[in-house]
Amino acid sequence: MPELPEVETTRRGLDSVITGQTLSQFVVHNPRMRWPVIPEMGSLIIGHKVQSCDRRGKYLLFKFSHGTQLVHLGMSGSLRRVNPNDTLLKHDHIEWWFNDARFVLHDPRRFGCVLWHPASKGPAEENHPLLVKLGIEPFDPEFTGAWLHKRLAGKKQAIKQALLGGTIVVGVGNIYASEALFKAGIRPTTAAGKISLKRCKSLVASIQQTLKQALESGGSTLRDYINATGEPGAYFELHAQVYDKEGKPCKACGTSIVRIVQGQRATYYCPSCQR
Repeated sequence: MPELPEVETTRRGLDSVITGQTLSQFVVHNPRMRWPVIPEMGSLIIGHKVQSCDRRGKYLLFKFSHGTQLVHLGMSGSLRRVNPNDTLLKHDHIEWWFNDARFVLHDPRRFGCVLWHPASKGPAEENHPLLVKLGIEPFDPEFTGAWLHKRLAGKKQAIKQALLGGTIVVGVGNIYASEALFKAGIRPTTAAGKISLKRCKSLVASIQQTLKQALESGGSTLRDYINATGEPGAYFELHAQVYDKEGKPCKACGTSIVRIVQGQRATYYCPSCQR
């Protein structure tokens, strides 16, 4: 699934093009997404200017003066720029047209969504049901070792599951969680509440470093991921230290990397480096 680096890469590409531009067309070819696209969506936004293109967690936020359009890429979706005369692909469901740009939402599984949050209900980040319970952004200045240590206190849940939950910190997907825990030397099965303040500080630094590296490479956890310019992302897994490396020697100590399953997701770690 596209995670924070993929979504942020897409946001940056969109923001550089659509912010300050007026939407001329909004075309829905298939409204049957995770939640149906409301029939009046086009009439709500056509002819209005995009004030900013923001992100909260894995949601893209197209902000207009009278409300916010929330876009989620689902399990395997992408939002790419195409030429005006390009033929649509089989799973291209929604189009945004501006004066000199056309963007298409491609979502084979239709697990994504395009929703509307009116300004009359307050800021989407603070009031929309899908956003209000999201955890802190990983690059927020308040996300520190002390902050994390306080939030993990008393939790019996495994630390990797706590990171994936999204209610403590957003954007730490399956690959990124495994990599960050390896960098921090923390075993993914460790109870979250047993991690010391010192190790929490190391984990925060490792999370930020891992996500920063993914952003710098374009961010991609899926081989079919396409960024906002229509180009494939650089595959972060090619630089992974432990993810998908079962049985291979750890690059730090030579011990074989172990694979386990947590919450139906594959986890990889070094049994010697991570305690």
